[in-house]
Amino acid sequence: MKGYMYILKCSDGSYYVGSTKDLELRVLQHQNGEGANHTRKYLPVELVYFEEFDRIDEAFLREKQIQKWRREKKEALINKQPSKLPILSRNYTEHPYDS
Repeated sequence: MKGYMYILKCSDGSYYVGSTKDLELRVLQHQNGEGANHTRKYLPVELVYFEEFDRIDEAFLREKQIQKWRREKKEALINKQPSKLPILSRNYTEHPYDS
């Protein structure tokens, strides 16, 4: 069964990362305040990015990976800027002055 990893932008500017088997239904649930506590608190929400997978467990693993990312890295993914991902993956505490 297909799975989706998705990113929502909340009204406070934060991002919510989730995974689901039914993307359209899950986004509707979030928009209706029936989703996670975070999205319920910061309505309205907007779908800004998603990836489709052959299996839901793959989508879940991708969700957990992206949840650990800093905001800048999530935004590079959302804005389709893959060339920025390697530099944003560097440990900023070891390379604080790199641009």
